[in-house]
Amino acid sequence: MAFSAQDKAAILVEALPYIQEFYGKTIVIKYGGNAMINDDLKDKVMEDVALMKYVGIRPVIVHGGGPEITGFLKKVGKQSDFVAGLRVTDAETVEIAEMVLDGKVNSEIVNLLNRRGVRAVGVSGKDAGLIQAKKKLATVYENDEAKQVDIGYVGSVASINTDFLEDLLDNDYVPIIAPIGVGENGESYNINADYVAAEIAGALQAEKLLLLTDVEGIYKDFHDKSSFISTLHIDEAKGYIKDGTIAGGMIPKVEACLRALEQGAGKTHIIDGRLDHSIILEIFTSQGIGTQVVR
Repeated sequence: MAFSAQDKAAILVEALPYIQEFYGKTIVIKYGGNAMINDDLKDKVMEDVALMKYVGIRPVIVHGGGPEITGFLKKVGKQSDFVAGLRVTDAETVEIAEMVLDGKVNSEIVNLLNRRGVRAVGVSGKDAGLIQAKKKLATVYENDEAKQVDIGYVGSVASINTDFLEDLLDNDYVPIIAPIGVGENGESYNINADYVAAEIAGALQAEKLLLLTDVEGIYKDFHDKSSFISTLHIDEAKGYIKDGTIAGGMIPKVEACLRALEQGAGKTHIIDGRLDHSIILEIFTSQGIGTQVVR
């Protein structure tokens, strides 16, 4: 469908108050799912980030890479095992995860943004001690009793070096962050990218945290499209996790939103990264998309 010059002008005018509102503000994007695999969607995300940067927003990207890690492990004959949704990660697996996340996925995102004139810089959580990590145990239930299981080099965030990130942002760089943390003895930990994005959004007091997913957002009943939830408050979200309304892979995403809000982020959004220009639709339009989790 072709747009007239007047239509294009109206779109720009609609975006103006949002450009003014978010000018100079930090927005953290967790980049993952199909938007990382589909080349066309990948280009759309990079265009969105470039536009954000050129209108004065300070974007920070935290990326995942689970499918790429699984694919590489298959190539070397290693099976991917999961406990409570977390990858069992021995010494060889964490080495491969670090190589894939930092050496392949991260550098590709940096290159795509650099080609669009954006000064992107790739960093691992090990650089400048950006992500100090500690071991995370998996919780499993046996006979209704919780049991903690050691699954190797899987971590959680202990602290974030915000000074390093602020230096990059103040010098006009867009940080592209691989979710590898460093332990107190220098060991590497693979960390869920949703949780890393949440901790960074909170530490930077970001205006927004955007989590790109492969679903439209949150439903009270996923099979009933009329039950879509556009806005969810903290207490409601906790209740929905407890009663099972929010379940499966959506739990870590909602928990990430809650953590970011509790640490000081402004708003959090779970949006469908399968839509063309989903980031722009969320930030620069009056209706927005997805589910926002707010205080």
